[in-house]
Amino acid sequence: MDMTFLFWLLVLLSVFSYFIYPFTLLLLNKFKARNHSPAPDAEPQSESHEYPEITLIVTAYNEEKRIKDKIENSLELEYPEGKLSLVIASDSSTDETDAIVQSYADRNVRLVRAQERLGKENAQLAAINTVEHGIIVFSDVATRIEPDGIMKLARYFDDPDVGAISSEDRFVSKEGSVAGEGAYVKYEMWLRNQESKLAGLVGLSGSFFAARVEVCEQWDIHTPSDFNTALNCVQAGYKAVTAPDVLGFYTDLADPSKEYARKIRTVIRGMTALERHTEVLNPGKFGLFAYQVFAHKLMRWTVPWTLAALFIVTPFCMMEEGGFYVLAYLAQLAFYGIAIAAHWSESLRNKSWAKIIYFFTQVNIALLDAGIQFLSGKRMTVWQPSAR
Repeated sequence: MDMTFLFWLLVLLSVFSYFIYPFTLLLLNKFKARNHSPAPDAEPQSESHEYPEITLIVTAYNEEKRIKDKIENSLELEYPEGKLSLVIASDSSTDETDAIVQSYADRNVRLVRAQERLGKENAQLAAINTVEHGIIVFSDVATRIEPDGIMKLARYFDDPDVGAISSEDRFVSKEGSVAGEGAYVKYEMWLRNQESKLAGLVGLSGSFFAARVEVCEQWDIHTPSDFNTALNCVQAGYKAVTAPDVLGFYTDLADPSKEYARKIRTVIRGMTALERHTEVLNPGKFGLFAYQVFAHKLMRWTVPWTLAALFIVTPFCMMEEGGFYVLAYLAQLAFYGIAIAAHWSESLRNKSWAKIIYFFTQVNIALLDAGIQFLSGKRMTVWQPSAR
């Protein structure tokens, strides 16, 4: 194969998910977009019988230090009396988590304990099986919900096409201040919004999302619930959409060095999900949703591989053609050089342009690592919450 042709093919594959895919979403949304957000001036209904019944399922594993705060936060949520139930799904906790939950029984807090520890999704399924109708809200112990969060969330289900909604994450520092949105987060939120308008989200915020009960009927305990729910929505004729005004707040990891390991776990679980549900890549069955999964998930996972191949191929193009390819190789060296320098220099890392380069490189190193582990046979189903 001609090296220059391979060079440009690798460039195309490297930029597709981050730049070409968003552009195609913009074009498609000019013809097919539909906004599923409630009208800005719409007020929630005042009569309690007009609100859907909601069950809040909080999944917990050995959370004796944090479960009380989460229960108290949940009990402070504003929603018509008798319409909101709280269920704690214990993933066979071995500490005092279950006992603490049972101490709230007189305040309508129910404990559902998984018979054995098989992972977060299995604990969620045990709780789902106790719900007959209405809306199910899923949340983690580490996530704090605003008092009117459930009230805002419920309005999205007035749209009969909406099967699930995803909150948007907000990080809280150890000092209690909400971190500002970086360029990458703004990009991801914009991308979510575009996908919402088209075929629906390909993944929800795993720490705080909601779905109709019928969407949760086909619950794969070996697939991350955020992807599982998006897939089930499409199969049931619904869409999963983002809710920019429904926020989930959680603190940074207690040990920032563990963030890399968390990324690895998340990606391997995502790859496992796609491996188990390859049918979702069939556009004949799933239409534009299949294209979104292919472009947003699969193509993004290949980026570190194509970038590595591009770095190897470029010197051969230099030897054959020179000129432009010399500049291309120097640009790659400079890009990765900045990422390495930013890793060791906090002052450089605090510069916005260097932070983007550093974060992009860090993410793709994690993707490469996760891909190698996945191809080596590693799978992750049992869930271990991160310490915060």
